[in-house]
Amino acid sequence: MGRARLGVVLGYAADFNAVAEEVPDFEAAGAELFSVSETYSFDAVSQLGYLAAITKTAGLASDILPIYTRTPALLAMTAAGLDSLSGGRFELGLGSSGAQVVEGFHGVPFDAPLGRTREIIEICRQVWRREPLAHAGRHYQLPLPASTPGAVGAGKPLRIINHPVRSAVPVHIAALSPKSVAQAAEIADGWTPIFFHPERAADVWGAALAEGAGKRSPALGKLDVIVPVALYTGEFTEYALMMVRQQLALYVGGMGAQGRNFYYDLAVRYGYEAEAAEIQRLFLAGDKDDAAFAVPEELARAVSLIGTRDEIAERVDALVAAGVTTLLVQPADRTHEERVAAIRMLRAVLDEE
Repeated sequence: MGRARLGVVLGYAADFNAVAEEVPDFEAAGAELFSVSETYSFDAVSQLGYLAAITKTAGLASDILPIYTRTPALLAMTAAGLDSLSGGRFELGLGSSGAQVVEGFHGVPFDAPLGRTREIIEICRQVWRREPLAHAGRHYQLPLPASTPGAVGAGKPLRIINHPVRSAVPVHIAALSPKSVAQAAEIADGWTPIFFHPERAADVWGAALAEGAGKRSPALGKLDVIVPVALYTGEFTEYALMMVRQQLALYVGGMGAQGRNFYYDLAVRYGYEAEAAEIQRLFLAGDKDDAAFAVPEELARAVSLIGTRDEIAERVDALVAAGVTTLLVQPADRTHEERVAAIRMLRAVLDEE
């Protein structure tokens, strides 16, 4: 088994100023990547720009930028700008988010996530190569055709003014459904699945990954499998497990309406159909605490790194054996010193792989 990269994800609900103070110590302890989340929260881009200034060698990534909230060209410009600020250390994480956030918070239709993702990546790569931007796709037309209602008709292909540090910024896609996972394996540099259960991943995603790999360009290299996971090494593991169960309850129960919840579907595919139904019922009824208690402990343990060094090393072995190449941990220990120690311990575990 190969050595996995160690990253740290900075949560969208945290006090960024406080979290940023910890970043230099996390980097010194062995973190190789810092990723910033974005939902209906503070934006990730401003925070990533700050991290570019206070980190030295670690990579930086968006986890994730929703594809509906920015134009394809703006996504490309943003990635090129952050890559320049960081000296070639940025990785663009994209995802569709969900209909509840996209339509409820941003007020735009949640349509054609697969097609839009593919075209956005094509456009971004064209921008980074400094080609005159011309794209005639189903979802995006650049320049805008003069026949478009309301268009002035003055558009012409333009290339980005600045010279990007790299002609190809790594692109990750957050994906869970079979079709989206297959597409990620085909066209992206990396794939980010949330709530990754290593013992059941092959049954859930193996066929989709194989399908995408069969269409993948050799020029892209090996797919980087980037897995967000809670990390806790303290004595009171019930505290950390409840945090994971609360997160699972939020996503399985509340991140989408009934019948349109990717995370609910994932729990079902993992074999927790009855449990998922109960979690969603309780959560949507407002019983969030009971919804968290309805999350099976075995599921919470399977998708996290919680326990002693030996227990965590065993879970790391399972994750790496399942194909994970980047662990994106969210340190959950109570003090700064404990969180730094947890990163240092995990760094040592990964170096032993």
